[in-house]
Amino acid sequence: MSGIREALGAPALAMAATFLAFGAAAGVAGWPAWVALLASLGVYGMPGQMIWLGGGGVPAALAANARFLPMAVALAPWLGGGKGRWWALPFIAVTPWAMAMRRLPGLPPPERLGWFLQFALASWMVAGVATLAGWALAGRLPLPVLALLLLVNPLYFGLILLDAARLPAARAAVLGGLAALPLAWMLPPSLGLLAAGVAGGTAAFCWNARRG
Repeated sequence: MSGIREALGAPALAMAATFLAFGAAAGVAGWPAWVALLASLGVYGMPGQMIWLGGGGVPAALAANARFLPMAVALAPWLGGGKGRWWALPFIAVTPWAMAMRRLPGLPPPERLGWFLQFALASWMVAGVATLAGWALAGRLPLPVLALLLLVNPLYFGLILLDAARLPAARAAVLGGLAALPLAWMLPPSLGLLAAGVAGGTAAFCWNARRG
């Protein structure tokens, strides 16, 4: 049960803050509670959820979460070769992925899939509960507070990356992502994150290849 215990610590607080803000914003926008919950548990990626909330539609929301594909590819080898690892796919999101990439290499191979499923399922449930709590608080939280809460989870993810950046490959990935940020601002929301990820990741890969 170590995955659940770890998920219900600092990661849960960070995720709860962000999903609470989303639930409140969805309530203010007039969404029913079940739609807000569906967005959190189905899309399960704040950029995609905010695009949907802003009127971008489900296809645009899903396109914004295309970044989860390379994350899944990177994570898959650590989950073993059995069919059971397919159960992990619906729960891949920024925080579970980052924590898994940090923790799984230090676990015995038979324990890795179980740890990830525990952590990811607990995080997913926290997201749903926080969304409903935020929806119930709709209209009671000032906009600056909502904006701050939405940033808590990305900031936490950034701290995880900074900790991982002691490794040369991770450091290159962080720097490549930062350098590619202007693309995320210049392009439409449904394409910006994907383009920035491809550009930053390619730059990081090339840099590592040259050094190797």
